[in-house]
Amino acid sequence: MNKVQRVSSLRAAVQAARHDKKTIGFVPTMGNLHAGHLELVKAAQQRADFVVVSIYVNPTQFGANEDLGNYPSTPDEDARLLAELGVDVLFLPDQSTMYPGELAKQTVVYVPEIGDLYCGQNRPEHFYGVTTVVSRFFNMVQPDVAVFGKKDYQQLTIVRRMVADLAFPVQVIGVDTVRNEAGLALSSRNGYLSEAQLATGAVLRQTLLEMSDELQKEGRVESRKALTELEKKARNKLEQAGFEPHYITVCRQYDLEPAHKGDDSLVILAAAVLGKARLIDNLEVELG
Repeated sequence: MNKVQRVSSLRAAVQAARHDKKTIGFVPTMGNLHAGHLELVKAAQQRADFVVVSIYVNPTQFGANEDLGNYPSTPDEDARLLAELGVDVLFLPDQSTMYPGELAKQTVVYVPEIGDLYCGQNRPEHFYGVTTVVSRFFNMVQPDVAVFGKKDYQQLTIVRRMVADLAFPVQVIGVDTVRNEAGLALSSRNGYLSEAQLATGAVLRQTLLEMSDELQKEGRVESRKALTELEKKARNKLEQAGFEPHYITVCRQYDLEPAHKGDDSLVILAAAVLGKARLIDNLEVELG
């Protein structure tokens, strides 16, 4: 595995692969890799001949009181895992590479409306940072395929919209969420949870499954009012389990607007704080 820090070295490696008629896959990460990240890498390897993985903790997607300074870092273990998988290039840029000059004066890429919903309400500048750093990575790596996890469904949807709107020649692949035995979505932030909280965390997934069962039983969306009642019931369950819910909403898959009567391709989005961790999850639901 070739470890590089400079964009010039990255581009030289990618150009050599293209010279050999290889397709380029890309997986952006913030490190502290777990089994979910490794599934993204495997998905990229199934779809491309040459795979680049980046590790960079992006400061522009963290709010003022969030955990940027304490975000877990395991660089040696990350490199070992990626080498064992046969990753071709590990890109390790520093901040001056990703953001030359002052952060406040950087060009920002922003997807309107959809970036203001849900996590965008609780973390107002978060998706500005995500789309800006992903667009920079796409320009640096110039991949044919980029792989993201479905755990952050809103992020995946926003990246897809950005790619379409800005005509990036990149196919964006979403990979199903990897979970522990209890059903909790794997996350680097799960390390903030105690053993008891890890057990409680599984209630989030259980709540989504119960909502899906209710929707499937009805077979269709009767009204926005009925969905609001279902969401209220789910919020109450999470609160009783010890969560602080930020949102739990039944949406349309394609634009994440709240679902209404007649919609049938749905996704339930949820975010809730448990202890020191903010957990997100989702569940796609197809009706009709």
